[in-house]
Amino acid sequence: MANFNIHEYLKHRKSLIDRALARYLKACAHHPQTLHNAIRYGLFPGGKRFRPILLLACGEIFGAKHRLLLPFACALEMIHTYSIIHDDLPALDNDDLRRGELAAHKAFGEGIALLAGDALLTEAFHLMTRPEVVRSLESTLVLGLIHEIAHAAGTAGMVGGQVVDLESEGKEVDIATVDYIHVRKTGALIHTAARVGAKIGGASGKDLRRVSRYAEFLGLAFQVTDDILDAEGLSATTGQSEGNDREKRKATYPSVVGVAAAKERVHELLENCLKEVEGFGREADPLRGIARYVTERVH
Repeated sequence: MANFNIHEYLKHRKSLIDRALARYLKACAHHPQTLHNAIRYGLFPGGKRFRPILLLACGEIFGAKHRLLLPFACALEMIHTYSIIHDDLPALDNDDLRRGELAAHKAFGEGIALLAGDALLTEAFHLMTRPEVVRSLESTLVLGLIHEIAHAAGTAGMVGGQVVDLESEGKEVDIATVDYIHVRKTGALIHTAARVGAKIGGASGKDLRRVSRYAEFLGLAFQVTDDILDAEGLSATTGQSEGNDREKRKATYPSVVGVAAAKERVHELLENCLKEVEGFGREADPLRGIARYVTERVH
């Protein structure tokens, strides 16, 4: 991977995602202006676009064209953005900052923030079922992808993880509970992003299993790394309020096993990620680079 520049790759793919999101949002311009402004505020300026970029990277391994991948990549970013708008609300994490700026409910009020999140979730499924998307892929494949994304976003995935996260605040929990939360609240959409990209690319069953395991390890590594950054007070890195997890006594890796053991777990997960993509050639360099990029934030 000597000649592969992950930073240039991420910058280029983020630009692709941002342009596509801007195009898709034009179709929402007839919405009430306040709602449209709140949706744009949530999406732009965006974060790392981690989930949609992962979807692109996994699709590219198997030769999928960007025009086929982008609707699903952008839909996942919409779902992710809806989740963090709601997650920042006073009833949940009560966070004033997101991506280094005021959270949506601080900028627009709680009611509009709630509705902007609702709109983003709904528009994600509207986007994935557009006639031009359905015409470009086999209808059974599109239906299967939407089914998988809905599953990851719902009670068995992200929302279920958020519930256990909320219920665990201020309580003594074990590492199994932390894993349960992280694998669902954060990991479910990451896992699904990888699988959707690979499926659009026509990955074989064996290759899909490799990509799936890679993404499972990556999703957990992503959240454990964020846990560590919060524990160490690096709010400039996360773009969120410093020490928010500590204040709420959230269920995190550092709170259960300590920072040193959490860092060891991140290293373990990185090695597992790299092992899963050993069988792929240079086309998987982005996946190797993404895994290193996610975990190198802690040392």
